[in-house]
Amino acid sequence: MSATETIAATAAAAPRTLPPVDRESRRLGFRLTLPTQLLVLFIAVFPLLMQLYISLTDWSPLDGVGWWKAWQSWNNFANYTDLLEDRRWWGALWRTFIIMLVCVPAEFLLALGLATLFMDDFPGKQIFYSILLMPMMVVPAVAGYMFFMLFQSGGPLNGILSALSGMDIKIAWLSDPTLALVAVMVADIWQWTPLMFLILLAGLVGVPEDQLKAATLLGASWRQRFFTIMLPRIKTIMVIALAIRVIEIFKIFDTLYIMTGGGPGVATETISVYIYKVTTQDLIWGYVAAIALVILIALSVVAVFAMKRMEAARNGDAVARKGARA
Repeated sequence: MSATETIAATAAAAPRTLPPVDRESRRLGFRLTLPTQLLVLFIAVFPLLMQLYISLTDWSPLDGVGWWKAWQSWNNFANYTDLLEDRRWWGALWRTFIIMLVCVPAEFLLALGLATLFMDDFPGKQIFYSILLMPMMVVPAVAGYMFFMLFQSGGPLNGILSALSGMDIKIAWLSDPTLALVAVMVADIWQWTPLMFLILLAGLVGVPEDQLKAATLLGASWRQRFFTIMLPRIKTIMVIALAIRVIEIFKIFDTLYIMTGGGPGVATETISVYIYKVTTQDLIWGYVAAIALVILIALSVVAVFAMKRMEAARNGDAVARKGARA
């Protein structure tokens, strides 16, 4: 090894030290931001610790004592064992999963199809673009009232079906357990497909146009370009869109509650509606804290899984780009 190579190797192996000015700047920056960091940490950690503390008790506002004295009704993990035996909880969880399994794929496929169409220019594109995004801008409570009126026995939907069939149709959409759940799904798909459309369109627009043109010149069909170039390029975007909607499904409340109130009976009672009822009607706050903590952990697992998939997709794209350059 030459003297120059030896010096270079020694310099590379030696630990890098920041100049005194840079070290002092970092220390000053840390001191200046420390109060804000502590405040953010307190805001994030304190409610979580308080929730964990209350979930291990039978505390309720009706006890007449503050939450800091909840230890007087300590029950260890009784709330979590009760959760395993709560049929109403499992029913609400199952209905939430049904809504997720129907709405998320439907919204994804509709959004992907619309995003693909909007990649090309056509007359009135801006107008249709604005119309397509309008449902997302409607307040969920207002959307719930709109669909509540739409699915009434004497509402517009039955009127349209009566006009098309020539018969007097009076379907009790919101009074039938199965149809009420379908109505809730239709409302969710109508309102949140635009969000997924917006995310996927942003990903498709970012696909390098030179690759699409090169594939076209080589004789690739639209289907080949779509499945070999466009879809692989937006894998990360697709994971983000799906993760957002999966997490949001567990928080569906406003539209559903105004449309059905969780009824008839508990036919449309999801996790959010169940938690609301137990919190405001039964006032079993220790049990509610346990439910919320379990859901938080479950959704955190989903978020971690989505992040890992995003990282894998990103690494795959990087390897593909290196291979293309080679």
